[in-house]
Amino acid sequence: MIPQLHPVMFAGTGSDVGKSLVAAAFCRIFLQDGYRPAPFKAQNMALNSYVTADGLEMGRAQAVQAEAAGLDCHTDMNPLLLKPQSDHTSQVILHGKPIGNKSAREFFSEAEGKASKKDASKASSLSMLNAKLREEVCLAFDRLAARFNPIVMEGAGSISELNLRDTDLVNMPMARYAGADVVLVADIDRGGVFASVYGSIALQTPEDRKRIKGIIINKFRGDLSLFDGGRHLLEELCGVPVLGVIPYMTDIHIEEEDSVALAQKSTHLSAAASRLQVAVVMLRHISNYTDFDALEQDARLHVFYTSNVDDLRRADIIILPGTKSTLSDLYELRRNGCAQAIVQAHRQGATVLGICGGYQLMGREVCDPGHVEGSIERLPGLGLLPVITTIGGEKLTRQVECTMLHGDAGKARLRGYEIHMGDTTPLEEPSPLLVMGNGQTDGYYANDRCMGTYVHGILDNQPFVDYLLAPFKDKIDKTVKPFDYQAFKEEQYDKLADYVRRYVDMPRFYQILTAND
Repeated sequence: MIPQLHPVMFAGTGSDVGKSLVAAAFCRIFLQDGYRPAPFKAQNMALNSYVTADGLEMGRAQAVQAEAAGLDCHTDMNPLLLKPQSDHTSQVILHGKPIGNKSAREFFSEAEGKASKKDASKASSLSMLNAKLREEVCLAFDRLAARFNPIVMEGAGSISELNLRDTDLVNMPMARYAGADVVLVADIDRGGVFASVYGSIALQTPEDRKRIKGIIINKFRGDLSLFDGGRHLLEELCGVPVLGVIPYMTDIHIEEEDSVALAQKSTHLSAAASRLQVAVVMLRHISNYTDFDALEQDARLHVFYTSNVDDLRRADIIILPGTKSTLSDLYELRRNGCAQAIVQAHRQGATVLGICGGYQLMGREVCDPGHVEGSIERLPGLGLLPVITTIGGEKLTRQVECTMLHGDAGKARLRGYEIHMGDTTPLEEPSPLLVMGNGQTDGYYANDRCMGTYVHGILDNQPFVDYLLAPFKDKIDKTVKPFDYQAFKEEQYDKLADYVRRYVDMPRFYQILTAND
């Protein structure tokens, strides 16, 4: 009989220490060991989101963790998502649906008693919102805990942000509610690991300190034996066992949602003449850049992210990605010369594909009469497609099945998802790129080197990729085998699980999750 395990939270000494990947690894480990795990992160902040089968929006990291656990996604796994819209405001998404926009100050509002009389009413309502959100994320956890064993929880940022302790929905208050064992993840690669681990534990309340049952040192480089002394020192200082020291991962590829991951991607043309040069335009508000993870693994291609006009002019294929702020990014493309470089590259034979916001950018004009995105009301687009986009209306979120209306790819069933605001309408005879399972059409097809679509994930479909590459068949290495992205992802989850098992004391870890406190 499979024993009941405590919920486990992988919390961090800071952002980008590897919590999401470690949580994904344990989702796959528990699945391999016969358990039925489910991921959970009460509150996430990311531009890279995912759409569930019932058309609801959630954080991409929990979608990846669900996939590692062999589950379909559900918003209970990430009931609260914040999508930054500017440096100061975020769209608040609860149970997969937008409920409004809030500034960071508003979202993390303190109690009414600390506000001035003038602001007391507003502070009170915001405090009530925080209490309501806390109730909702706890109910979501309860629903998951009733069905799965164990719940693999992920914290957010640092667990020692004392100024946010009263309003924190995702770290130690959530661990207390769940009765979770907490494993602190620290990034040794950035330096200061002793201070960050000791300080993160020392700054907890006595009650929360007792919840921290283990430490994982992540991203170690070099000879592991050189840290044996450090391991013992940490255990003596903190009174908490070091469960593992995980070396830096270099050959395991898991989708990531943080914009920090973009800094690790290629940003330049390749010298390899046998590989097509695929330039993803680096927009300031780029979103859903996981659209290109499959392309990055295709041996026929070199995918790089750039706003360098010379590299754009020399690319074989240019992809305009999704954006959280279409007009702001369109303004920047015109200001920095990228817009002109993209148009010039297309005239010289490059293929241009726009996805979601990138599709909107390719049209003749983008309008925002209701100032949904900001102060810019309208701008001319790149003029590559005879369409016009009006920002506004209800956000559309749904998974889709579709087929192409052009080429041999039209025989294949393609899958993806939509997540956008705004309507794009043709100014000339309609020429859609895709037809959906419900008969609706999507996108615009000018020719086999110029097209746009609202469907994210379209590049995960090999038939579509092959169609995109068809004009360059004479430049492609014909000895390269077709790439199966789904099989590749499953292989990567197994590799991740095996890698983490190798460096974590699994018997001790299971002992912690089954101990009677």
